[in-house]
Amino acid sequence: MRTQRIPGERSMTFAAAVNGIGNGMYIPFTLVFFHSVTGLSFPVVGAVLTVTGLIGMGALPLAGAAVDRFGARPVQYVLYAARAVGFLLYPAAHALPAFAAVVMVTAAADRAFPAVQSALIGEVARGADRDRLQAALRALTNGGLGAGSLLATLVIGVAGSGAYTYAAWGNALSFAVAALALRPLRPIRTVATAAGAVPGARRGAGYRLVAADRPFLIVTSANFLNALSYSALSVLFPLFVVQWLRAPAALTGTAFTVNTVLCGVVGMWVAARVRGSGARRTRSAALGGTLFATAFAGLAVFAAVRPTVTWAIGAVLVALVVLYTLGELIHSPSAEVLAVSAAPEAVRGRYMATYQLSWSLAKALAPSLFTGLLAVDGRVPWLFLIGTSLVAAALLLRVERRLPVESVVVARSAEPAREVVRAA
Repeated sequence: MRTQRIPGERSMTFAAAVNGIGNGMYIPFTLVFFHSVTGLSFPVVGAVLTVTGLIGMGALPLAGAAVDRFGARPVQYVLYAARAVGFLLYPAAHALPAFAAVVMVTAAADRAFPAVQSALIGEVARGADRDRLQAALRALTNGGLGAGSLLATLVIGVAGSGAYTYAAWGNALSFAVAALALRPLRPIRTVATAAGAVPGARRGAGYRLVAADRPFLIVTSANFLNALSYSALSVLFPLFVVQWLRAPAALTGTAFTVNTVLCGVVGMWVAARVRGSGARRTRSAALGGTLFATAFAGLAVFAAVRPTVTWAIGAVLVALVVLYTLGELIHSPSAEVLAVSAAPEAVRGRYMATYQLSWSLAKALAPSLFTGLLAVDGRVPWLFLIGTSLVAAALLLRVERRLPVESVVVARSAEPAREVVRAA
């Protein structure tokens, strides 16, 4: 399936890589990072991050409405600016109220960013181009995360704890550069929309239209279940390795490295193979969920056996992480573009904000859910995730016929000139 390059595509992918570098400079060291740049204690920093993260989810509905009114790119500028200013101010936010205020702003921007980026993909691409662009952005973001983490590690190794301040300023600069890189992008609109007619949506309907769209809510519910699978690698896996298997914590780092490298190196290739096969997005997303379940089944068996030989534990864990990562690479582009393409253009921002809530809610619930299940038995959380993954796959297959055809079928990206116009 041949695709055409989108005007400004290189700039958008460059922005994704730079954004990934910025996030990678602090996400792996979150608690230590904020403790070092503010001087506040670890418990205070952790409590503020948790509370503001939950409150920050409230920015999603506002961001969705703003996208529908002003477009995704202007809202993306605002989010980049908020994050850049936030990281510039962190080193000066030594008092608790100041730190909480800055974290609140950046947390709201962080929560809203993925939804706005998905809406932006919907604005600038059509057909198979959406799948290709989503895969490219994910791969470059993962590559940026790894590069940012490595860069921060090197800076900290050279300059010591004071380097966290330089990392904060570098992070602010990365967000500013990423924002500037979006300038060449130009949204495209269907002629019907440009003329004022909006098929399938009424302007001003707001979130009532989303609430009434049961097929889309089913897609969102399936994504919530799959989002738990994504959280498993960062939350459950390290605890499982250390607490249940009594294995070296270094194996966790190895697993993250394997996952990140595969996502960055072969992510676009896997997505292209799926796209070229002509598989429907619902079915390829369901296949990804099934691979999640298969990897979790292997981990459940591993939890029952509980081997003691370190090299054997490492070999099996890496193999299962590779299988898990393959599921991620197949599921992610298809599921994300399925949601983007199922949303009516006039209210796409609100749809994407609703969809992103499923990710945010899963991330908020995962720590307490997984620690509670692991406390019962090492096999229980994996059995639970097998169930959620298979239910999600079944929901996607069941709802397929009720979704718009263009959201399910990967259409060729080359569209007749009379069907689209490029917005100024």
